[in-house]
Amino acid sequence: MNLGISALEYVRQVGAGQLSAEEFMACTLERIKKHDELGAYISTDESCINMARAVDKKIRTGQKVGACLGMPVSVKDNICIRGAKTTCASRMLQDYVAPYDATAIQRLRKKDAIFVGKTNLDEFAMGFTTEFSSYGPSRNPWNQEYVPGGSSGGSAVAVAANQCIVSLGSDTGGSVRNPASFCGVVGFKPTYGTVSRYGLVSYANSIEQIGPITRTVGDAAFVMNIISGYDPHDNTTLQNDTDYLDGIDAGIEGKKIGIVREMTAGMEEPVAKAMSDAVSTIEELGASCVDMSIDMMQYAVASYYTITSTEAASNLARYDNLRYGFDMPMDGYEFNTYISRARGRFGPEVIRRMILGGLVPSAGHAGRYFLKALKVKARLARQIKRAFETVDLLLTPTVPVMPFKIGSRLDDPVSLFAVDVNTVTANLTGIPAISVPFAHENGLPIGMQIMGRQMHDRQVLQAAYALEQQATLPEMIL
Repeated sequence: MNLGISALEYVRQVGAGQLSAEEFMACTLERIKKHDELGAYISTDESCINMARAVDKKIRTGQKVGACLGMPVSVKDNICIRGAKTTCASRMLQDYVAPYDATAIQRLRKKDAIFVGKTNLDEFAMGFTTEFSSYGPSRNPWNQEYVPGGSSGGSAVAVAANQCIVSLGSDTGGSVRNPASFCGVVGFKPTYGTVSRYGLVSYANSIEQIGPITRTVGDAAFVMNIISGYDPHDNTTLQNDTDYLDGIDAGIEGKKIGIVREMTAGMEEPVAKAMSDAVSTIEELGASCVDMSIDMMQYAVASYYTITSTEAASNLARYDNLRYGFDMPMDGYEFNTYISRARGRFGPEVIRRMILGGLVPSAGHAGRYFLKALKVKARLARQIKRAFETVDLLLTPTVPVMPFKIGSRLDDPVSLFAVDVNTVTANLTGIPAISVPFAHENGLPIGMQIMGRQMHDRQVLQAAYALEQQATLPEMIL
């Protein structure tokens, strides 16, 4: 059975009776077990078979079936599914069972999506490679010695390795787009407020978004039609009735595409070649590319880590093991000692960001760090807005470097920060951005990123679709 079909093709075949949802689900679960060494999943749900069987029965008996028709969907393990563990890949939450569904989960469930399992991630979504997980790293399915990107690495691996059809991830600074690029799949971060964050375990509330990881741009649009829209549980959500699939093949003829100098500096040679080829391809499609500068981008990474560490420290303060948590002896109980011991269950990257997040907004330091970071964020947003007065879209490599070997950068966290240099801008400014697989070098994928104006998500998807149609990529062999 071909498990590598797109979501849209799956819906067509199952709806036409050419494919059994139950058989497809059984083969998916079998593939997950067969390639467990990839570390894509933290947990799976064997009851999926019964749910898929029920979908087949509905179809046979002419009952109404939701648009997903039993499609196997994986979910990053920082998004709540009622009755399932939500660990955030952390020992701190290793036994936590979510009592409710995230809004995005509710909306997919109503459309008869079936959640096959929870995927691996960097602990509390803080990382770039999915190496910072209490459950061990995920591995790039194109070459298992290499990282898959992060923090939604398990989701990208699951989609790329045909262990599900689509996955939900979260994107705080590139955590959907970065692993999508490294694994050769599509990752979409929508406009801030387009998708509800209700049920997403908080990391940095002001900039994070749930987004789909899929095999094709059309699939990303399909998922967005289901999960987007206003939610009374999240007062940052926007009223939105966009049909993202409508006109997705409109093309980009006549569009003006900005190539930002600050986002094309420091590229590794294979990435630079892919970027040059992408520019040529876009111009062949009838768009024009113009060189431009957005000087505040050179401060984006520093601003991003200052702001997100501050919000992370605040959000993680609730994990004190007093109101809920795990069994821990209280010998020689003293409050500060107890809290310190409890928080010792956090991994190194989370602890690093909590310490930083406690320092930068503190008295005596706020003016030097946190307030400056907020000013950079505001100025960057203004510059991006001005840029879109002269161009329709921006094109960059998703990540300026190729996937690297597992463990090769763990001792150099500053070099890891640079992985997100091209992706954090979309989060800081709230604009939509997508990573599209475009090239391969030495058997490893390279993704291109397209960014657009706020609430112009459909235009971003149209451009990504046009670029996707021109890419010639190898098939996954695993």
